[in-house]
Amino acid sequence: MNQPNTPATPNFFNQEMADAYDRRNSALQPISGCLHFLTNLVLAPVPGNASVLCVGVGTGAEIFALASNNPDWRFVGVDPAAEMLEVCRHRLGEAGLLGRCQLVHGTVEDIVDTHFDAAVSLFVAHFIKLDQRAAFYRAIHQRLKPRGLFVSAEISVDLEDPLLAATVEDWARIQSLMGQDEKPVEALIAMFRDPLGVVSPDTTEALWRDAGFADPVPFFHAFAIRGWHAQRPSL
Repeated sequence: MNQPNTPATPNFFNQEMADAYDRRNSALQPISGCLHFLTNLVLAPVPGNASVLCVGVGTGAEIFALASNNPDWRFVGVDPAAEMLEVCRHRLGEAGLLGRCQLVHGTVEDIVDTHFDAAVSLFVAHFIKLDQRAAFYRAIHQRLKPRGLFVSAEISVDLEDPLLAATVEDWARIQSLMGQDEKPVEALIAMFRDPLGVVSPDTTEALWRDAGFADPVPFFHAFAIRGWHAQRPSL
């Protein structure tokens, strides 16, 4: 199994974090609910019997959001954090969805299937090391069928933008809702640089194009969170 692509994942997403993850993120339900709603709309062209890859599946939020509207879709969820996967497995089992899902401990490179109708990766890319980000997107592209759809959302801001401090002040309010200790703007900007690898929207779109996605389409923006969708070109 490949080593996780992110330095944060093995230690940051430990058992304590996994157990508290959904409780802490519940404060963001208005944002995540909108993102999931729009993701369902973006994926409307996907076949009724689709196979969907969820990269960095965490505790399974996107599976729940997509499975309820698409009863014949099947899901493969991959995550390098075993503790998060166990929470995901338990939740899916309680909801009666586990029979439609395969969960893999590892990274997207560990997925051997290359015929997915769609791939979804929400709040993952900013954890991937910058020198591995291009390979991360290429690996997702390679696992899609021709004309397969990719949806992703990440923290994405221009760290050289004159308005960066104001953007980060908004983000600090998000952190407060999640129960995080208050941090000065300078500390949050430093965190965006390291351990997170936050890049500008233009950089993300360029990485997508380099991976083979010709036309990344922005479809979501909430404070520092940006979302795009794109299609793998037909052969």
